[in-house]
Amino acid sequence: MISSSDINRIPVKNLYYMLVYAWDHPYEKNVISVYEEDEKDLLNLLSKVLLIKVKALIKRGFYKEYVENQEESGIIRGKILFKESIQSFSHKRGKMHILEEDMSHDILHNQLIKATVHYLARNKEVEKQYRDEIKKILPYFDSVSLIKINHRFFKLIKLHRNNQHYQFILDVCQFILENTLLHEGDSNKVFQNFSRDHQKVARLFENFVKNFYRKEIHGSIAKSETMYWPAEGDSTELLPIMKTDISLTLDDRKIIIDTKFYKDGLAAHWSKETVRSAHLYQLFAYLNNDAYYSGQKAMGMLLYPEVQKSIDLSYHMHGFHVKICTVDLAQNWRKIHERLLEIVE
Repeated sequence: MISSSDINRIPVKNLYYMLVYAWDHPYEKNVISVYEEDEKDLLNLLSKVLLIKVKALIKRGFYKEYVENQEESGIIRGKILFKESIQSFSHKRGKMHILEEDMSHDILHNQLIKATVHYLARNKEVEKQYRDEIKKILPYFDSVSLIKINHRFFKLIKLHRNNQHYQFILDVCQFILENTLLHEGDSNKVFQNFSRDHQKVARLFENFVKNFYRKEIHGSIAKSETMYWPAEGDSTELLPIMKTDISLTLDDRKIIIDTKFYKDGLAAHWSKETVRSAHLYQLFAYLNNDAYYSGQKAMGMLLYPEVQKSIDLSYHMHGFHVKICTVDLAQNWRKIHERLLEIVE
């Protein structure tokens, strides 16, 4: 595995680029110029991005939805709730329970954004210049409720043609809030160092590469693919399901890519470097099962982030073309772009 110190070699800007591809918003990488000085950490870079996007949202206007409001009133408007009115004897007071719908900004979409910027405005890890700017935009959210965050709220958001422009902003908010640890109650929230969670960064690497190929190679198909063993016998449901990281189809070619977020693409064995056997066996299982069902032989690739050395190995095994490659995530973004295209040519 890669240590957090190795992950910290990756410029914050490159982590942001990986995130926007993983979130399926590659065009948002242009929000931050590749020529600008790098931010000191991911939280500050995302604070900067969120400021830019929320200011644009304020200029465009907040999205509104109909919100139900139930109350007891002497003025009849909206829908009369007869059952509630009878149960509470409202009619004896000359009133009725009514239900009306009003267009409102105070909806979950805007509440989650307000909760995020409210958190950033009070987080000492965020640069003072960004905190000051955030405090200037908070009054625009006065008509929006400040809610207590629950990560499940993001799953309740419904997006469609009229509010699709909220998607990227909410992705940034969700990332910030999901990487926030609570200490000693809600008043003390700390943004977790994303690079310390190996599983999250490994998943980011996989999703970044998958969506990069899908977006940057016209006509390609890049997806995770579930494979089953061509087996008969007792309790075949106990056999493990195979799921590729990336199955990439380019015209009449197919490449099965297994992304491995390891410090070294090669293992040391008795002072000798070797390809990691477990990784190669796994890839070979994918290739064999794919060939069994498709009748064609795909190319296989193990892709590692480059840490200490660049790797470019190519083999032919049982009619399969197999490559072991690295990509240096610490280099200039344009070179990462070129490298990822080069290894699948």
